[in-house]
Amino acid sequence: MAKAPMNVSGRDVTAVLGPTNTGKTHLAIERMLAYDSGLIGLPLRLLAREVYQRICEKIGAHRVSLVTGEEKIIPPNARYSVCTVEALPRETKASFVAIDEVQLSDDLERGHIFTDRILHLRGQHETMLLGAATMQGILQKLLPGLTIVTRPRFSHLFYTGSKKITRLPSRSAIVAFSSEEVYSIAEFIKRQRGGAAVVMGALSPRTRNAQVALYQSGDVDYLVASDAIGMGLNLDVDHVAFAQTRKFDGYQFRDLKPAEMGQIAGRAGRYMRDGTFGVTGRVPPLEEDLVERIEAHHFHPVKVMQWRNAHYDFSSIDALKRSLDMAAPLEGLVKALPSVDVQALDFLTHDYDILRLAQSRERIALLWDVCALPDYRKIAPAQHADIIATIYHDLVKKGAVNENYMAEQISRADRIDGNIDTLSHRIAQIRTWTFVSHRPGWLADPQHWQEKTREIEDRLSDALHERLTKRFVDRRTSVLMRRLRENVMMDAEILENGNVLVEGHHVGKLDGFRFIADVGGEGSDARALKAAAAQVLTTEFEKRAERLKASPNGDLAIGSDGVVRWIGQPIASLAATDDVLKPRAVLLADEHLNGAMRDQVSQRIERFVRYHFETALKPLFDLIEADALVGVTRGLAFQLVEKFGVLPRRDVAQDVKSLDQISRAALRRLGVRFGAFHIFLPMMLKPAPAQALTLLWALKNDGRDLPGYGDVLPVLSAGRTSVVIEPTYTPVFYHLAGYRILGRRAVRIDILERLADLIRPALSWKVGMQPRPDGAFDGKQFYVTPAMLSILGATPDDMEEILKSLGYRAHVSDTVSLEKALLEKSRTTPIPSSSLPMAEPVGSYWNDLSSKMVQEVPAAEPIGPFFSSKNKNEEAKPVTLWRYQGRHEARAAKPYQATQKKKADQSAHKHPNTFKKGDDNNKKPRFNKAAKNETGFHHKKPKSAQKPLDPDSPFAKLAALREQMKR
Repeated sequence: MAKAPMNVSGRDVTAVLGPTNTGKTHLAIERMLAYDSGLIGLPLRLLAREVYQRICEKIGAHRVSLVTGEEKIIPPNARYSVCTVEALPRETKASFVAIDEVQLSDDLERGHIFTDRILHLRGQHETMLLGAATMQGILQKLLPGLTIVTRPRFSHLFYTGSKKITRLPSRSAIVAFSSEEVYSIAEFIKRQRGGAAVVMGALSPRTRNAQVALYQSGDVDYLVASDAIGMGLNLDVDHVAFAQTRKFDGYQFRDLKPAEMGQIAGRAGRYMRDGTFGVTGRVPPLEEDLVERIEAHHFHPVKVMQWRNAHYDFSSIDALKRSLDMAAPLEGLVKALPSVDVQALDFLTHDYDILRLAQSRERIALLWDVCALPDYRKIAPAQHADIIATIYHDLVKKGAVNENYMAEQISRADRIDGNIDTLSHRIAQIRTWTFVSHRPGWLADPQHWQEKTREIEDRLSDALHERLTKRFVDRRTSVLMRRLRENVMMDAEILENGNVLVEGHHVGKLDGFRFIADVGGEGSDARALKAAAAQVLTTEFEKRAERLKASPNGDLAIGSDGVVRWIGQPIASLAATDDVLKPRAVLLADEHLNGAMRDQVSQRIERFVRYHFETALKPLFDLIEADALVGVTRGLAFQLVEKFGVLPRRDVAQDVKSLDQISRAALRRLGVRFGAFHIFLPMMLKPAPAQALTLLWALKNDGRDLPGYGDVLPVLSAGRTSVVIEPTYTPVFYHLAGYRILGRRAVRIDILERLADLIRPALSWKVGMQPRPDGAFDGKQFYVTPAMLSILGATPDDMEEILKSLGYRAHVSDTVSLEKALLEKSRTTPIPSSSLPMAEPVGSYWNDLSSKMVQEVPAAEPIGPFFSSKNKNEEAKPVTLWRYQGRHEARAAKPYQATQKKKADQSAHKHPNTFKKGDDNNKKPRFNKAAKNETGFHHKKPKSAQKPLDPDSPFAKLAALREQMKR
């Protein structure tokens, strides 16, 4: 077993220690360039790329190389190398070696790598260790003869306490330790301050540089970052705010160490400019002792450094594991916890195929080399081990990684669609294969795959930067905020479509006389937009006011939402007044429309509103202005106006009955129609008046949010005579649209009157009169005809509900019984005397007439639509007969009933009064004769005996004719 080296020395080694902002990295670069060759190791790929670019600017890119796990730029004659610590060689011939951020040697995950390079990597002439002052004791202990150089901070650092994010000063960096928190803070800053740049260790250098450029250029004033900001990033930061003080270190969640907080807080203030630090969000104020230590840069020294044996024994798998598990050889070193490569090795050694292949020293060394593949994706150890196993199989069996497998894996990441997390995952995935492409001897054509993976990573990095900028930066607001701070006049213009541009950025739109800032603008964002647009709004509003004053009424309209629009743009909203028919207009305008111009705009809108409703509701306004109407007529007109042009007739039956023909004619001239069920204005049943009435009612009763508002009017506009009601709708909207709810259907008012016109002839028909109207039965009852169903667009079941709701009562018969009854009535019921001519003297004329009539009388034929000779034996079907009984308590006369003389025949003997005078209004009429006899009337008389007919009268002749017909 190989033993760990025990002999380490600090000869020719200089440790430059001190807090941040002391110029340590700059000193190391200057010292390296003073030699003919040099090597510098940095903790992050991001920092390596930054230092590489700085050196390229100084001496040219052809003289410096960049070596990281995922990127290698090695010019043929490069004399200087910039590397990540993991990519540093264990031995070098370079004259100068520098290792930055040596305090990371106590990091649980990567510390053993820093420790190994600190102890063993030396330059030929000079070695420089850069880090925090906390490393002085442990370095002196482990490296005898070490030279210590301390450097004071150029500027001071002060604690400012806790502040809300919205109150953080410009040029602030907010630090958090989870991507979710970083994103959340960045989005909040975007809403409040226009945007923030985002810097995290997981970003590719290309993305990170693009984000830093946003901040450094001043496009954004805030930077949200992880603890990567504490690793040598030189940014123009004045204040550092901790939004979190706990992080996951790869093994557990823990509080930040004071030295770690000092490292991050030290990013504030550059060179001679002082910086500040504090806390924000949900982080409580820092303790006073901690604040003093951060301000003074006094922290507990590092006691131990993580260590792992780097002299591996490849004689067998077990020997390799034992060498990795070796205890630390020196005091001040502690054996590191198993890292990703050790975990992968342990997992793979349970695979029989791997053990079968790893039998020689070379193959075991190759297995350990493959296990060093970083787990950029941070996925389950088993999945990471599967990739390592596949690569190892290819290397052992084929000598190189299968290019088809490589291409398949790369193609999965070669897409730029998706969100930030998706792109970040793809970048992590492509980094794995970028690392593979840079391993010597792993690929048959490494240059091709290096170029391929680099191209994909750059494309993904650009897409990620674009997504980050789109999500976390509002460039428009950032520019406007900066210009407002500079207090300079900005270029602003208004396009023909109302869009407002300021400094070339779209900031909002003019909508009528209001400026509507772009959606998403709030807080300082909205204030910036309005302030930027204010420079051009006043002049534009004055021009618009002049155009509105000269506009015809056709350019204005009122919507169902109660908003007055001018050429489609809202300029006022309606509000109810004491007079429901006369709403007032509330001007919708910003403060930029003021003075006399504002008054003139308001007056023009008021004139239009008055014109609109007086035109749409002209019949109602005609009734209001009809000064010639007096007395009951005037009262009826007032009720019509109050009820929006529709009155149930039963509610005003007594008033209608008291009207003379002159009064009725006066109302008819004003458009009033006296229907069987309603007194109404037919013009109010049209879509335009109905829409106006619905809006006015909603304004008065806060009804615009009620269910069904605006949903019934399309039914009226479509010409529907009836419609099935929607139970969730507010019933009043059906009434306002000119419908009456009857059962489960709503029927238009004028259609109900047409129904009454069809029913009236059927109920006024007398048996024996020809022709018999459709639906007529005996003058007291009727049955529903197809014409009745047609005008209502209803089914028989619907019609039953409608008729019952109108006050009709049903009697169910059947087709056979109904036809027989009709036939019997036609045979036996005498023709009413009212239908006969005046009596004349009896003589030969009547004898001849009766003889002639007997000869001409045809055989009786079936009567009614339900019967024919060919279906006499068919099964009887139910038929409903309807009789009007009324619904109103006053028991007003039936709408279809005319005053009739008393009948003397047997068909319908009835008392001329339905009620006794002074009867209670709630009593129902009695149609049963026996009931009448029990109750009695005021003028009850005994039934008189029937007088014998004069044999010479015409009635005697007709009686004889009837008897002959019976025979």
